[in-house]
Amino acid sequence: MEHHEPESLSPPQSAAIRRSAANGRMALSRRSLLRASSAGALAIGGAGALSACGIPPAGRKTGSETSDDHSDEEKRLSFSNWAEYIDVTDDSKHRPSLEEFQRRTGIKVKYTEDINDNVEFFGKIKPQLAAGQDSGRDLICVTDWLAGRMIRLGWTQQLDQANLPHAYANLSAQFREPDWDPGRAHSYTWTGIPAVIAYNEKATGGRKVTSISQLLDDPKLKGRVGMLSEMRDTVGLTLLDLGKRPEDCTSDDFDAAIARLQKGVDRKQIRRFTGNDYVDDLSKGDIAACVAWAGDLIQLQKDNPAIKFVIPDTGYMTSTDNLLVPVKSRHKKNAERLIDFFYEPKNAARLAAYINYVCPVDGVRAELAKIDKDLAANPLILPDKEMAAKSHNFRLLSAREESAFEEKFAKLIGA
Repeated sequence: MEHHEPESLSPPQSAAIRRSAANGRMALSRRSLLRASSAGALAIGGAGALSACGIPPAGRKTGSETSDDHSDEEKRLSFSNWAEYIDVTDDSKHRPSLEEFQRRTGIKVKYTEDINDNVEFFGKIKPQLAAGQDSGRDLICVTDWLAGRMIRLGWTQQLDQANLPHAYANLSAQFREPDWDPGRAHSYTWTGIPAVIAYNEKATGGRKVTSISQLLDDPKLKGRVGMLSEMRDTVGLTLLDLGKRPEDCTSDDFDAAIARLQKGVDRKQIRRFTGNDYVDDLSKGDIAACVAWAGDLIQLQKDNPAIKFVIPDTGYMTSTDNLLVPVKSRHKKNAERLIDFFYEPKNAARLAAYINYVCPVDGVRAELAKIDKDLAANPLILPDKEMAAKSHNFRLLSAREESAFEEKFAKLIGA
């Protein structure tokens, strides 16, 4: 089974982490909170729970049909998203981007933060989608593996590119051709989530940590290494370190990566597999080095200059959260107009300044610099060509592979 999930007040605070005035601790990020729940989902439901819960086969006719679009006469849409995943004013009373969209278009957005976990959300909307019914949502934001599953099942609508001129023109090349949605026929990226290596310079005695091999083999790091409880990130980075491409991962490749990680567990090199809870340990130095999510690191570095990050020479993993229109949505064109709105550079910059993950929109740098020059220069938000070229994605898995791979990973991490 799978998993996954930014937060902030106003720029330049990170959408990934913010200080809680109540207790002074790091607040969990939207993505990281979800990632942290993945092991629990595995333990509760088992690796094959989703594939064994009565999902109709892919290509089902009902799911491939689109509904009548009432956008012209009904100036509204319903958008389901994760908590703290869109720009909000300091008093939490206004969402400036959505208010600007409504002023410009006259379309009222019912914005609901009702996605806490991909697995949980999928279970919530599955009965309606499986029956070919309106889920009550015109736009949703889910992680790439779930987006691919819904597209495969025929439970999303194909987008009309005529309503998406900015999105079509400005989508970064890095995100244009996912194997689960070739040509972005059904989806557009909301944000990219890089998994890289982070270390606490004080905890390493000033030494750099630059590779998965160093994390797993350096005796000076023994017992102070963290790996993520997200399979695709941890196994993907290990595959890259082994000279394998996650995009072409075979069962043998996957087993080799698991075996490599298992040695790190057996030798007690790895302290633990974590969700977002690595941030406190890394900041304090209890974890000297780890695999980490980029959005977390931007704020951590502001709070603690000893926190450093490295893009391994072998490459890094990027997953995405994505906007889709479910089957039978009543307001498809209105949803497409909102997608396109966020692909205008000015609007994309405002979102990126709040979320602090990779912005998928070309032409944003100048607009983001008007908000925060440091964010505009940060490759974790706007990757340069060299960094983008090192980005890798885990390939789309069949239901059988998904179950088998997750079961092996769950055993590795003790879920």
